[in-house]
Amino acid sequence: MAAPTLTPSSTTSAIRLPITGASTHVASVVPFGIYTSSADFLAGASDQVAYTYKKLGGDVLDIELSASNVYAAYEEAVLEYSYIVNIHQGKNVLGSVLGDATGTFDHNGQLKTEGNSLSSSLTAGSNVDGEYVHARAGVSLKLPRFRFAYSKRIAKGIGSEIGIGGDKTEYSASFSTEVDKQDYDLQSVIYSASVDSDNTGYPFYNKVGKNKINITQVYYKTPQAMWRFYGYYGGLNTVGNLQNYGQWADDSQFQIIPAWHNKLQAMSFEDSIYTRNSHYSYEIKNNRLRIYPHSTAITATKMWIRFTVDEDAWEEEADRARGNDGINNLNTVPFANIPFSSINSIGKQWIRRFALALTKEMLGQVRGKFGTIPIPGESVTLNGEALISQAKEEQEKLREELKTVLDELTYTKLAENDANVLEHVQNAEKKIPMGIFVG
Repeated sequence: MAAPTLTPSSTTSAIRLPITGASTHVASVVPFGIYTSSADFLAGASDQVAYTYKKLGGDVLDIELSASNVYAAYEEAVLEYSYIVNIHQGKNVLGSVLGDATGTFDHNGQLKTEGNSLSSSLTAGSNVDGEYVHARAGVSLKLPRFRFAYSKRIAKGIGSEIGIGGDKTEYSASFSTEVDKQDYDLQSVIYSASVDSDNTGYPFYNKVGKNKINITQVYYKTPQAMWRFYGYYGGLNTVGNLQNYGQWADDSQFQIIPAWHNKLQAMSFEDSIYTRNSHYSYEIKNNRLRIYPHSTAITATKMWIRFTVDEDAWEEEADRARGNDGINNLNTVPFANIPFSSINSIGKQWIRRFALALTKEMLGQVRGKFGTIPIPGESVTLNGEALISQAKEEQEKLREELKTVLDELTYTKLAENDANVLEHVQNAEKKIPMGIFVG
C-alpha cells in the first residue's frame, strides 16, 4: 500500500503578530481597562502593534504573539509611567499637603466619587477626547500652595510644650483653699469639676475622663504690680528718667522715654514683688499640689490653675479638624492614575519603548517553553532566554532613565538651578564693560 500524501492545512504559525492593530479591539482585551474611554489610548495601543512588528522583525520571521499581548503591554507601560511620575510628584508636595483631605480608591487606583471627603469635589469633571477626568482625580497634575505643613505641625507641638501658641487647648479652673489643708489632688479636683452636671458650660466638661491633666500654671490673685508702678505713693510716682527725676515730677515737666524702658521697669517690679513680697510657694508632683507655708498661714482663699488635657496623637477635636484624618504619607495622597490625555510627547515615547520591552519579555516567555524545535534532519534553537534577559535589562534602564530625569527636576533642584543661573549671570555681567554715556 502506498504511503499517503500529507497536505498541511496551514503553512504558517497558528498565532502570529499581525502587521497592524485595530483600535476597535483594544477595549475588550486589555486586563484593567483603565484608559479604554480615551480614544487616544485606543489609537496608541493599536499603533504599538505596527511598531512592535517592525522592531522585532515580523516581516522576516513570525512573532508568536497576538495583538492583544501588545495592547496589554501598552496599558501596563502607561500605568508604570503614571506610577513613577506620581512617586516623583509625591516627593515634591507631601510636605505641604500633610493633613489635607484624602480619598478612597477602587481596585484600579482610581478615586471613587462616594464615601470619602473628596466626594463633593469629584462630582464635576471634564471630557477630554472621550476621557472623563474628575476634578480632583488629577491633583498630581496641579501645583500646590506651599504651606510647610509638616514644619508647622512640629512648631505647633513645640509651642504647646513651652506655652506659646500651639494646637492644644489650655483650660482654666479654680478651687478654694481649706484651713489646715496643705495638699490638694489637682487631678481629682479637675476631674470632679469636669463630670459635675452643674458645670456643663465649662469648656473642659466631659473632656478629662481618665486622661492625665498637664498643669501649666498655679497662681493666686495679688495686687497688680503696675498699680504700684504708676500708682500714687505706691511706686516711683513718676514716668520718666529715674536718675534725673528721683521720686518726683509735676504735670508740666517730664521726659518722654522709650516705651521699652517702662516695660523693663514694670517687669523689674513684677519680679521684685514675686520674690520679696510673696511668702507662698508650692510644688507639684504627679498633679498633687503642696502649698507652703502651712495652710493656717495662707490668706489666699482661692487658687487658680491653668492646664491642658492629655489626648492621643491621633485624636481629632469635634469642633475643629486638625488634619489627623487626612493625608499622612505617600499612600494617602489622592493621586489617581495620570489621565492619558495629560501625558505629553516625552511620556508617550517612553511608554512606547517600555511597552516594546514588555512585549519582548512576553515573546521570550513563549519561545522559552521550547528550547529547540526539531525539523527534518536538523533542529532550530529558539532565543527565549536571550529575549527575556534583554527585555528585563531594557525595562530597568528605562525606569532608571525616567527616575534620574525626574530626580533632577524636583522643586528643590529647580530652585538650586535657578540660583546657579542667577549667580553665573551676575558673574558674567561683572565682566561686561559699562558703556560711557556721552551727552
